Amino acid sequence: MAELHLPVTRKRYDSLTLSLHWLTAACVIFLFASAHVWEWLERGTPLRKGLQAVHISCGILLTLIVVVRVAWRFTGRRSPSRAMPAPAGSPATRLLAGSVHAALYGLLAAQIVLGFLFRWAQHEPFTFFGLVDLSGWVEVSPALRHDFGEWHNAVAWAIIALVFVHALAALVHHYLLKDDTLRRMMPGRATTGGQRK
Repeated sequence: MAELHLPVTRKRYDSLTLSLHWLTAACVIFLFASAHVWEWLERGTPLRKGLQAVHISCGILLTLIVVVRVAWRFTGRRSPSRAMPAPAGSPATRLLAGSVHAALYGLLAAQIVLGFLFRWAQHEPFTFFGLVDLSGWVEVSPALRHDFGEWHNAVAWAIIALVFVHALAALVHHYLLKDDTLRRMMPGRATTGGQRK
C-alpha cells in the first residue's frame, strides 16, 4: 500500500526569521535604553555625543532589519519548506496576537520615519557608523525639531509597552497554557515534524 506523505511542518521558525526577530528586539531595547542613559550625561561631552552617534547608527540598522524582515515575511517564509502550524489558541486569541504584531510593525515604521525626520531637523551629523553620511538628504525645518522629538519619544514608549505585552503573552503561553508558542521563536535546531499514513 502506497504511503501518503503529509506536509512537513516546522517546530521552530527558520534561522533568518529568528535572527531578524531577536536583532529587532536587541535594537529596540538598546535604542530605548540609550536615549534615557544619555539624559544623565553632561551635554556636549564626548561620551554623550558618542552614545547618541551609536543610537543613530543602530536606528539606521533597525531600519534595514525591518525592511528585510517585512520582505522575508511576504516572500521567503511562504515557502512550503518553512511552513509553520497555526499558533495555539482560539480564533479571537490569534486575532489579538496578529493585531499586536501589526501594531508593532506600524509603530516601528512610524518611529523610524520620525527618527530620520528628527535628525534631519536637527541639522547635525547623521551617519551610519561613520561609513555612510545621510546628512541633508532631506531638508527639514529646524522649527519642527521639538515636535518630531516629542513624537519620537511618545512612540518609543508605545513600542516598549507593546513589547512588554508581547513578551508577557509569550510567558503566559509557555508557563500557564504550556504550549509551543514561545519555543517556536527560541533559538535552537529548527526541527520538523510530520506523519505518514
